[in-house]
Amino acid sequence: MVDGHCMKCKEKREIKDAEQTKMKNGRDAVKGVCSKCGTKMFKIGKME
Repeated sequence: MVDGHCMKCKEKREIKDAEQTKMKNGRDAVKGVCSKCGTKMFKIGKME
């Protein structure tokens, strides 16, 4: 379970379908969709 800030809901939500990825500069990141509204979410850092 990974939490992130949804820009549409304006609240901290769980990232559904979370996927570990790397940014262009080599930093770890997590991407997925909001569990409530379905908006794309992106969080810098590793999955916990």
